[in-house]
Amino acid sequence: MMAQSDSGSCCAKLNKDECCQKTKDVVLSGVSPKMFPDKIYKSVQQKGEDATGMTCECGVFGAIACGDYPTQLDIAQMICLGLVALQHRGQESAGIVTSLGKSSKNFSVHKGMGMINNLFNDEAIKKLKGNLGIGHTRYSTSAASEVVNCQPFVVHTAHGALAIAHNGELVNCESLRREVLERGVGLSTHSDSELIAQSLCCAPEDVSEHDGPNWPARIRHFMTLAPLSYSLVVMHKDKIYAVRDSYGNRPLCLGKIVPVDAGHANINDQLAEGWVVSSESCGFLSIGARYVREVEPGEIIELSRNGYRTVDIVERPDYKRMAFCIFEYVYFARSDSMFEGQMVYSARLQCGRQLARESPLDADLVSSVPESGTAAAHGYARESGLPFGEVLCKNRYVGRTFIQPSTRLRQLGVAKKFGALAQNVEGKRIVLVDDSIVRGNTIGPIIKLLRDAGATEVHIRIASPPLQYPCYMGINIPTREELIANKLNADQLADHVGADSLAYLSVEGLVKAVQMNKAHVNPLKAGYCTACLTGEYPGGLPEELSW
Repeated sequence: MMAQSDSGSCCAKLNKDECCQKTKDVVLSGVSPKMFPDKIYKSVQQKGEDATGMTCECGVFGAIACGDYPTQLDIAQMICLGLVALQHRGQESAGIVTSLGKSSKNFSVHKGMGMINNLFNDEAIKKLKGNLGIGHTRYSTSAASEVVNCQPFVVHTAHGALAIAHNGELVNCESLRREVLERGVGLSTHSDSELIAQSLCCAPEDVSEHDGPNWPARIRHFMTLAPLSYSLVVMHKDKIYAVRDSYGNRPLCLGKIVPVDAGHANINDQLAEGWVVSSESCGFLSIGARYVREVEPGEIIELSRNGYRTVDIVERPDYKRMAFCIFEYVYFARSDSMFEGQMVYSARLQCGRQLARESPLDADLVSSVPESGTAAAHGYARESGLPFGEVLCKNRYVGRTFIQPSTRLRQLGVAKKFGALAQNVEGKRIVLVDDSIVRGNTIGPIIKLLRDAGATEVHIRIASPPLQYPCYMGINIPTREELIANKLNADQLADHVGADSLAYLSVEGLVKAVQMNKAHVNPLKAGYCTACLTGEYPGGLPEELSW
């Protein structure tokens, strides 16, 4: 029997008729002619991608100008550049929605399938006029890779248009979907994000809205019903709301747009030309913004032309700890992003140092599988005292191909992605560091490539613990049957891939490493989600597993 989610339904206190009467802002979107199937997940193989590892989730971004409108800031261009910086979080589709901030009826929208630079040319950006806007880049986890699921979603309510972009995955989406459909509301997609938008259309019964919709109260109501997992940007007329679930599972941070000639002056002394909110801080400098802080778990921030303010904080249960996804440090985030007061690169460096303490070796050279394992490899080298050197050269132009290779070329498949630096490899005992092993399809051919180039020993060191469980909170980690760590232990896997030895970083070592340089916080407000490593899910298992 699977554990039930600890959240309720969208209209738990209202019957169907009362709810439909109470919420006059039901979306006027078309109803899908087909019932929504339970099994809506597509495997990596179905998408035609190399079945080698994890896929990222999504990135959200929002920007708003300060002062009187019209603004001199090119908001659409800023959002586009912000999404380019978040492109590593999803490459399937993207979208931008902007508002002039004067009317609640009209938004400008451009979205579609593909990479950001292919979707947003000068002509598209010119049409996205506005003084505020939100954007999204997507890798699908809970809905098919189709244009209908592109975000941000725009829904038209009795109170005007509402736009929403979402990173994460609702653990209790099935119960919320049933409630929305039972209210007579048509859903046109399988996306959690549309479901969130429809749920926000249900006003709490204890909140008076005689003077218009109380969006903070509606957002809070939704958050009490759906504990995990999301970072949201929500736009209505002239305001943006930045929202992070009370467990802090998905990242979200705030930035300040400052004058171009502001230099390195104290951020508090700099004039604010606008404000931005983003899944990661890595794109702030490219748009003239400075990192301010993270959105706190459970926090609802309102951004307007006058600045930003916290309008509410939804607390998690006292017996629950914060559950920030630890794989943001290991794999997903860009190295120059900031989490918990530290740069991701420094955390990865510490993972390598800790790995060297736990699994030392006598070798000639430390290297990495570029670029994912490079920071950890430098940490391993520094801690062990061994020299670091490159042994693999990555071909950055290898992508999908319509040409089906012969059996011989398929067996040499990894050689199209990597080349061995033979002069650095020949006669050497090599410690090869990577960030993770998922299916184990790639590491064996890499080892063979190094041995063919003359390596005498190849020892594999993985800067994270073995992945053994799927993720239900927005990361497309394969099923347990596909994860190699559930089939082979470290010694068996070393034999399987042809390594002289193989060792993982421990769970305790990973947590210790990511805490090494982080800003000091109250221990009661700290914590990480290690569900994919330990099987301990912060909100319990979903009530219905769709994959």
